[in-house]
Amino acid sequence: VQLVESGGGSVQAGGSLRLSCTTSALTYSSTYCMGWFRQAPGKEREGVAMIDSRINSTYYDDSVKGRFAISRDNSKNIMYLQMSDLTVEDTGMYFCALDPGGCPTWLRVKDFDYWGRGTQVTVS
Repeated sequence: VQLVESGGGSVQAGGSLRLSCTTSALTYSSTYCMGWFRQAPGKEREGVAMIDSRINSTYYDDSVKGRFAISRDNSKNIMYLQMSDLTVEDTGMYFCALDPGGCPTWLRVKDFDYWGRGTQVTVS
């Protein structure tokens, strides 16, 4: 499974960005989970949001609720993260990840098996 993020960039506080994550075909499984994580310099990687492939249920970290929206386009194998009302605290490298076993109870790094290389988001 390959994951490739795009859409990062520099934006002023209060602005918006939409991240994309393109995946290779996932025909081997109908139930999987995709998530977005981020890592600020000197900090641990943290979960932002995740979405279940089967029922499209979503989960958000409290820090982004009401500002970020995760979605998927199955026909294109693309996952999105629409980010609005960005703050400097949102700055970091954003990674998409996949858990082939379905969404875990908690959005934790260790539960996701496949990772992209990340796209940088800088809010000033």
